[in-house]
Amino acid sequence: MHHEPQATSSETAARETAPPTEPVTLPTTRPTGCPFDPPAELAQLRERQPLSRMTYPDGHIGWLATGHSVVRAVLADPRFSSRQELMHHPLADIGELPPATVGDMTGIDAPEHTRYRRLLMGKFTVRRMRELTERVEQITAEHLDAMERQGGPVDLVEAYAQPIPALMICELLGVPYADREIFQRHTTTLLTQSTDQEAQYAALTALQEYLHALVLAKRAEPTDDLLGDLTTSDLTDEELTGIGGLLLAAGLDTTANMLAHGTFALLSNPDQLAALRSDPDLADQAVEELMRYLTVADPAVRSALEDIELDGRLIKAGETVTLSMQAANRDPQKFPDPDTLDLRRKATGHLGFGHGIHQCLGQQLARVEMRVALPALLTRFPTLRLAVPAEEVPLRTGMNIYGVHRLPVTWDKE
Repeated sequence: MHHEPQATSSETAARETAPPTEPVTLPTTRPTGCPFDPPAELAQLRERQPLSRMTYPDGHIGWLATGHSVVRAVLADPRFSSRQELMHHPLADIGELPPATVGDMTGIDAPEHTRYRRLLMGKFTVRRMRELTERVEQITAEHLDAMERQGGPVDLVEAYAQPIPALMICELLGVPYADREIFQRHTTTLLTQSTDQEAQYAALTALQEYLHALVLAKRAEPTDDLLGDLTTSDLTDEELTGIGGLLLAAGLDTTANMLAHGTFALLSNPDQLAALRSDPDLADQAVEELMRYLTVADPAVRSALEDIELDGRLIKAGETVTLSMQAANRDPQKFPDPDTLDLRRKATGHLGFGHGIHQCLGQQLARVEMRVALPALLTRFPTLRLAVPAEEVPLRTGMNIYGVHRLPVTWDKE
């Protein structure tokens, strides 16, 4: 292996004071033939400088963080704001961003954020989510039975990965499951990066109108579910509607993609698939490693509220920082041999659920769903395999949550 000569202290000082290299643009093109790896340029940038100058589509010059420790530091620092209206969009020039809709906790800071979070934390405890495990097992078994009756090939997204989290989040919130298709449609519109603003706005409005009616119904006649519980709090109808919309969108799409894309990754790594099949106790570790390896929700964005020094660079007040969770979760400084899927790895400290005050509220529910659904699928169908060549699986490249549009799978009949 070729080693560079060690830099002297004067050379190091010169490099640190040297003007930064030209600003980069956010790399989004994934390597062909590998549906699980992030854009190769991210690793090159991370190696060169975990915090780089970045040009945004609207011309703003901000930052791109690719190193695990830098990304984690930004997520944990209250001097970096999550307020939407202070940010520049890293993927498209869509002009000034509006403030987050009322109840959308992801786009606000403390103390408003703290009030919402406190009300919801008690509803998503580890204990409460464990209590839901039995229900997840029941729903999973029902969908596996249906798949077995139908016989392969089936689209795993439609038959398994989407309905399980959809049923769970609808039950948790108290949304009639019969209405789930309305959500699925509007949520997909909202999460597609190429959707024009008019269509996004229409989908958002339709979702809010539906949820608003549901909130009013629960106010009149409280039900034993999350939205019903929250009608007894000091939240306004508008806040409840916004919170319901956020939880629904988050609960439907991310876990569905983790289940489908996670299965695709396992089918593409037969040794790891065999390890999980032979050792169900690996399920917990497998979930964390798949979260790290796949990092389906990416990127995150923050805005500096004041001048902040980080990693030897000065981030000025008002500058936007884009956080590449994919690059952070593949940082060799944190995870040795990071581009390998290794279910025996202790992937603690991954940023798949975020970090800091905005860390994913539903992470325990997502864990329960994946921990149950992935091993159950592999156990029920020992010969499960792709029904099309891997390169024909349609990938969700233009969406905020990465994954597959469809995953055609089949198995041998007994």
